[in-house]
Amino acid sequence: MTRDAFAAMAAAGPVILDGATGSELYKLGMPRGVCTEEWVLEHPEEMTKIQKAYIEAGSQIIYAPTFSANRIMLKGFLLVDRMEEIIRENVALTKRNTAGTGVLVAGDITTTNQSLAAGGHLAYEDLLAVYKEQIRYLVDAGVDLLVAETMLGVEETMAVVDAAMEICDLPVMCSLTVSADGMAIYDGSAAEAVHTLQAMGASAVGINCSVGPDQLESVVASMKKVAEVPLLVKPNAGMPLIDEKGEAHYSMDAESFAGHMERLVELGAGIVGGCCGTTPDYIRALAGRLKGMNLK
Repeated sequence: MTRDAFAAMAAAGPVILDGATGSELYKLGMPRGVCTEEWVLEHPEEMTKIQKAYIEAGSQIIYAPTFSANRIMLKGFLLVDRMEEIIRENVALTKRNTAGTGVLVAGDITTTNQSLAAGGHLAYEDLLAVYKEQIRYLVDAGVDLLVAETMLGVEETMAVVDAAMEICDLPVMCSLTVSADGMAIYDGSAAEAVHTLQAMGASAVGINCSVGPDQLESVVASMKKVAEVPLLVKPNAGMPLIDEKGEAHYSMDAESFAGHMERLVELGAGIVGGCCGTTPDYIRALAGRLKGMNLK
C-alpha cells in the first residue's frame, strides 16, 4: 500500500482496526509466559478464529502476530535464529485469513523494553538496527503497512520510523501507551509524539493500551491541535480489575466502549480499534456506531 493510498483511506471516514489479540489467545488456551509468536505458529487455527472474527465484526486493518518478533525480545525465548521464519509464517497466516476481504495486513512492531539515552541499555543506533532487521523481514513477507504499537516513549518510536524510512515506502502507523494525562512511560507526551513523528514521515500517530477511552478526551484533543496526519486511538476496555488469581477483568462493556470511542472520533480520532480486554463484540459495536460518520 502506498502512503497516498493510506491517506485517502483515512480521509474517507473512520478506519476500524482490530481489537485485542493477547487476551483473546489466553481464552483459547495460550499459557502465560510463552512467546506468543511461537505459540501462534504452533496453533494457527486459534489465530484464525480471532482474526476472522474481527474481520466479520468490521475491522479494515488486522495486525499480524509479529508484535515481539525482534532480536531483543526473541533472545529471551532462545528464538533469535527463527526470527525470519516466525515473521514470514505469521504474516502468511494473516494474509490467508484476510484473503479476498479487502482487509489490510499490518506488520506489528513494539517496544524492546530497553531504555535509551543516559543510563539506558541501548544506543539509538543499536535500536535502529534491531528495527531495521524486523521491518526488512516484514516487508519481505508482504505486509501492506507497518504499525509500531504500545511504544513507551517518543525516542524509541522515532527509531521505528527512521528504520522504516530506510527500508521501505510503506505507511507507518505509530501509537504510544500513555497515562490519562497523556504522558508516555519513558519520554514525551502524546502531543509531542504527534508533532515529532509526523514530521519524520509517520502516516498516522496516536495512542493505545494503558487506559480506557473514557479517560482520553483531553489527550485526543491535545493531539488534534498539532496533528497533520490521522490520529490513531486503540485503548483498553476500561481499567483492569485484578482478581485473586491475578487475572485482569476490564470494566467497560462493548456498548459503553463504543459510545466513548464515538466521542473520541468527534474530537479528532480517525483510526480506531481496541486493545486489552476488547473482543470482536467491541469492534462490532464500534463499527456500528461509526457507520456513515464523517471525520472533521
